[in-house]
Amino acid sequence: MELFLKLSGILSGVLARTLLPYLRKITTGKIKKFDKEYWITAVASFILSVITTILIFPEFEIAETGPGLEGIIKLFCAAFGFGFGWNSLVNELAKWREKPK
Repeated sequence: MELFLKLSGILSGVLARTLLPYLRKITTGKIKKFDKEYWITAVASFILSVITTILIFPEFEIAETGPGLEGIIKLFCAAFGFGFGWNSLVNELAKWREKPK
């Protein structure tokens, strides 16, 4: 159960960080509709999210979270934040390496 919570929390965090810019563009009107090309991007994002999760999972260590439902929620939230933060860091570093247009 603990392994599943850690993996699903990290993957959820990575996926959330990957999808938030797309959702922001939809709400601000930069994207009008879902084009077919977005499927390629979505599949690639999911594959990269799984790879990122596999790569950062060994670095995720957490002390005892406590018993019961509260401990389960704490573990999932910590894993979510860990995945979100790592993916955000990778995205930001990639943007710093981009050449100005």
